[in-house]
Amino acid sequence: MLQERATRAGFGLALLSAATFGTSGTFATALLDAGWSPGAAVTIRIGIAALILAIPAVVMLRGRWQVLRRNLGMVAVYGLVAVAGCQVFFFNAVQHLSVGVALLLEYMGIVLVVGWLWIRSGQRPRRLTIAGSVAALLGLVFILDLIGDTHLDLVGVLWGLGAAVGLAVFFVLSGRSDSELPPLAMASGGMTIGAVALLLLGTFGALPMRANVDDVDLAGHQVSWLVPVIGLSVIAAVIAYVAGIAAARNLGSKLASFVGLTEVLFAVLFAWLFLGELPTAMQLVGGILIVLGVGLVRIDELRPAAVPGGAPSAGRQALPLADPEPTSRAE
Repeated sequence: MLQERATRAGFGLALLSAATFGTSGTFATALLDAGWSPGAAVTIRIGIAALILAIPAVVMLRGRWQVLRRNLGMVAVYGLVAVAGCQVFFFNAVQHLSVGVALLLEYMGIVLVVGWLWIRSGQRPRRLTIAGSVAALLGLVFILDLIGDTHLDLVGVLWGLGAAVGLAVFFVLSGRSDSELPPLAMASGGMTIGAVALLLLGTFGALPMRANVDDVDLAGHQVSWLVPVIGLSVIAAVIAYVAGIAAARNLGSKLASFVGLTEVLFAVLFAWLFLGELPTAMQLVGGILIVLGVGLVRIDELRPAAVPGGAPSAGRQALPLADPEPTSRAE
């Protein structure tokens, strides 16, 4: 019963994370169209989010700073690759590719998650996981309507694959992080490290930093530049990352990464609500395929694990591939 509640909570948090991540495109586009560089948009997004989370993170870690110290390496990789790197890579990919192709490349990260867990655990993905992967990726193609007018650029493809690596690192580290390190503290630490790294790159001219305080167009309305900045920082960063980390701890890296695909569904929904862009029949079919893919992976997670002799072990579920050996994480 306790495990079932934790799983339900994990799904709820994963959907919350996907929905809030799905707002980032709307907020970021408003800034980029107003002349902001991708580096500036990402830096202010995670920088403000880090400041917002700093005080509650300090309160949660008071008297337990050794937890942060022993996880400092993991938090640094999380901040540099999963937070800062993933966003910068994606925004740069969009400069060379259509948004649909860039998103498809980024979400190849779920395949990287399955592959990494296969290499790490020595267990091949089972048929249902493979079928779920194919269904989800095919659904993503339909959702993004890639059959239409798209173009490829090698530089953009490389940026998109870099974003895929960042996304995979996000789910893997979120699922395997120390249970004694609060998700809020992990997000705060990662964002702080990521923001500092981006500021240093900008200071030395390695990352373009262009920003202005002109009003921007958001969903057809002229608003202050602060509105999309606050949306990016609070909704698409603070809530999205904290919920995503907590979800991956409950569901494991693999299942959380598949549920994360619903971010694209939410992005389509927000485009319909705020921009008046109605979803097509093809996109609706894509949504059904993504849900089917998530369902197949979830069913596979519930199947009994095979013992070395080849027979399923009675009375226990398969260990999540995110944790092939016992850990201290509370499930």
